[in-house]
Amino acid sequence: MPLVSLVIPTLNEAKTIGECIQQANEVFKKMGLEGEIIVVDSSSDDTPVIARSHGATVVVPEKLGYGNAYLYGFKYARGKYIVLMDGDLTYDPREIDKLISSLQNGGVDMVLGTRLKGEIKQGAMPALHRYIGNPFLTWVLNKLFATEVSDAHCGMRAITRDALDRLNLKAGGMEFASEMVIEAANKNLRIAEVPITYYPRKGKSKLSPFSDGWRHLRFMMLYRPVPFLMVPGVVALIIGLALAATVSLHEQNRMHSLILGSLLLVIGYQMLLAGLYFAAYGVAYGVSSGSNLIKKIMSYHSLEKELLIGILLLAFGLTLGVHVLLGWKAAGFGELYQTQNAMMALILSILGIQTIFSGMFLSLLLLNNGTKAD
Repeated sequence: MPLVSLVIPTLNEAKTIGECIQQANEVFKKMGLEGEIIVVDSSSDDTPVIARSHGATVVVPEKLGYGNAYLYGFKYARGKYIVLMDGDLTYDPREIDKLISSLQNGGVDMVLGTRLKGEIKQGAMPALHRYIGNPFLTWVLNKLFATEVSDAHCGMRAITRDALDRLNLKAGGMEFASEMVIEAANKNLRIAEVPITYYPRKGKSKLSPFSDGWRHLRFMMLYRPVPFLMVPGVVALIIGLALAATVSLHEQNRMHSLILGSLLLVIGYQMLLAGLYFAAYGVAYGVSSGSNLIKKIMSYHSLEKELLIGILLLAFGLTLGVHVLLGWKAAGFGELYQTQNAMMALILSILGIQTIFSGMFLSLLLLNNGTKAD
């Protein structure tokens, strides 16, 4: 039975996979331990042939995607320690001994390589990634999930089998890197970091910086919709309501303030609803368990009640709108003096429509997932 399983996802890495496997085997021999190498391959070149010729086990994942490759590879990993690493030699296989030693002797459950505290060779990482993208996403993750890592998206990491089995990993794309750290933090696993070296890729990069960055950010929203969407939504709602109420109650003719207040009301309400969408999706599909606040809010969800509230808001808005229209008609369709009432009619109608369709969408998200949907 191997002590270490090295899992490598590959997509057309024929130029580097042989050297990668050879160097990893040298580390196993140097450390005097038994290791296995599992290549999870979706290539159209000779990558699987080369990997097998160097003694690796090659498996073909059921689905494409960075996360899907690892999730599939984990099924074949038999070691007590699982090492994750790319097969393009951007990470040095000779440094996996740092990860293994940290798990063996450091009393931790997971070890992350950190490029930012190690060495990044010239041309290995674009300046935008190095100084803005990666630090920003790592900072967001640290703030939201109370972690203290310096390079949350490093592709070289290791974890014990026992710890891996405790994680509820589902992400199929690049956001898998974030999910692994988030899940480890949520399960109170002990996380350590070791400095590593990052090298330029041999061949064309398969990364999509902005798309991958958005996937990481979007995934964090699923876990923490309250600070991302709901808190800003409530703030916008309060400011918008205060502006609209001040103008209306004091009968001041400040159209610009009224328009701004109305806009903030609609935006704030939509952000609040969007936060609920993210939370409902996360809970219903097992991406996250949801905070106590989210669970409390979701417990009040009822399609019938939301439809009733939405219809009432829409009815008030339409009634007020008809009243404004009749007054305008009586004045010979001249200048519209009931601008505040007209704006109020519009806002009530929009909020009503938002409430109606949001109730339907939430019920759809929660349908047949063991979660209250009506």
